[in-house]
Amino acid sequence: MAPAIAKPLLSDLVAQSGQVPSSHIRPVGDRPDLDNVDHESGAGIPVIDLKQLDGPDRRKVVEAIGSACETDGFFMVKNHGIPEEVVEGMLRVAREFFHMPESERLKCYSDDPKKAIRLSTSFNVRTEKVSNWRDFLRLHCYPLESFIDQWPSNPPSFRQVVGTYSREARALALRLLEAISESLGLERGHMVSAMGRQAQHMAVNYYPPCPQPELTYGLPGHKDPNAITLLLQDGVSGLQVQRNGRWVAVNPVPDALVINIGDQIQALSNDRYKSVLHRVIVNSESERISVPTFYCPSPDAVIAPAGALVDGALHPLAYRPFTYQAYYDEFWNMGLQSASCLDRFRPNDQAILISR
Repeated sequence: MAPAIAKPLLSDLVAQSGQVPSSHIRPVGDRPDLDNVDHESGAGIPVIDLKQLDGPDRRKVVEAIGSACETDGFFMVKNHGIPEEVVEGMLRVAREFFHMPESERLKCYSDDPKKAIRLSTSFNVRTEKVSNWRDFLRLHCYPLESFIDQWPSNPPSFRQVVGTYSREARALALRLLEAISESLGLERGHMVSAMGRQAQHMAVNYYPPCPQPELTYGLPGHKDPNAITLLLQDGVSGLQVQRNGRWVAVNPVPDALVINIGDQIQALSNDRYKSVLHRVIVNSESERISVPTFYCPSPDAVIAPAGALVDGALHPLAYRPFTYQAYYDEFWNMGLQSASCLDRFRPNDQAILISR
């Protein structure tokens, strides 16, 4: 009898075996301590109402965003302007995609991280020693017309629904970046301008139920390399943020999106705003869908803070200037780690040269 063919995607592997594969089992000292997590609502991240962001109380909203960026690195937004039917459509078509037959899904499969459009599993299967409990569809989204024809054509409504959501998410990202600029005392358009031509990526994440969630991660603790992330999630909990050395559950709030600051905003703010460790845990009961939108500088954008944010005494230059491409290459080579990739770009660290 011929040996069974290994399944490239986690969801199909689990459906076949019903077990946690050895490739996904973390070493004993690197497993999630699921009993040592804060679940109380008071320990959660700030929730900011964006209703007045373009109204007479804009200053109050901008200050709330600045405070959240400085103290938490994560916050939720409600009244964010993305229509409910667009959000619901995005989650619906994401679930439809991952519920399609294996043969249809695998038309998009690739383990090449350089591909702009690909279905894959874990994070970087070519380099990592232990796999993560996640399948994902990676989509480049901006400029939309450059990529949408490469997106999956099934489900039939996929391109239209996801294209609409990606446009709405970009518009919200730009509004938030303007508010972040203002909160730092800069011109409204500074952050967007500093990011050059800009880029936008999306991950459609699928976390299947896990028979033994204490053995693995959906994604281990890491910080995002981009500028700002907008997270849409279904009603299943999984995201956790580190605060004061403890993990805090970020439970879904109806009609709210989760926003987090990435490494590029930390660098552009000269360390005033923080990119924060976060992770994803899984459960044995329910599948989970999440859709993070990663808003990024263009690869050739030179990342350096505004002069107004740098002074020799209180706020010396935290990082030497670097291109986003150089940063992203370093991040990808590191993989998902709790150590900050930004530390490799400190002024006294000559290990990485922008000109390489």
